[in-house]
Amino acid sequence: MDIEQRQAELIDDFIKQASALKGSALAPVIVEATSHQSLFAFSEILAVPTVAELGGTENSAYLDMLRLFAHGTWSDYKSNAGLLPQLVPDQVLKLKQLTVLTLAETNKVLPYDQLMQELDVINVRELEDFLINECMYAGIVRGKLDQLKRCFEVQFAAGRDLRPGQLGSMIQTLSNWLDTSDNLLLSIQEKIKWADTMNELDKKHRKDVEDKVEEVKKSLSQKADVDLRGHEEIYSEPGGVMDYEEDRSRPKRCRRRHPIP
Repeated sequence: MDIEQRQAELIDDFIKQASALKGSALAPVIVEATSHQSLFAFSEILAVPTVAELGGTENSAYLDMLRLFAHGTWSDYKSNAGLLPQLVPDQVLKLKQLTVLTLAETNKVLPYDQLMQELDVINVRELEDFLINECMYAGIVRGKLDQLKRCFEVQFAAGRDLRPGQLGSMIQTLSNWLDTSDNLLLSIQEKIKWADTMNELDKKHRKDVEDKVEEVKKSLSQKADVDLRGHEEIYSEPGGVMDYEEDRSRPKRCRRRHPIP
């Protein structure tokens, strides 16, 4: 079973649990959901009416905690730890995994120094173990660890829940991409039309040349026929050419010689 299918099943299960509970009874469900090793999306659970009703009540901290796992990072938790429930170890791990996903959204090359600061990791060995064992083996990221350059080159990262207001930005980005694609398509179509026109002109030029060549060939052939007929007529006329034997049989004229004075 792939990650997305497994997540979809988990989300459905937690939605059913949350829909059947209210108030403080939702706290264990939220803790379990944010601790689960295979769950990395929480917006659907946030949308459950009974969960949304926690806002403004004595249990609102659990709603805030769920929002943190949907959109926040480990640094966000540290900045607001006094306002949120204490995290259990599995939640700490999950929030650090989600932090890596957030960083990978905007940068495909993550420096080790930045990752160690964001994750509260004290050395490179611990960082690389975390990236390999808790991120890549979990299937949420793929990439290359470059010890020489001290960075993590991200090749793939799972997406997180959309933050409030992020949908509009994403729609605008997609709209800009669509406009660019339309302009590119128009440019390609114009180039194809130009190529077709040039091809037709080339065909016409080639045909004109071939027609001229045929005309020249025909003209030369006709001229050769005329010349050949002319020669045949000359040699076929009676007396036109004296036969060699006839010439020998004729008496020769003697030139009168005059005495030399």
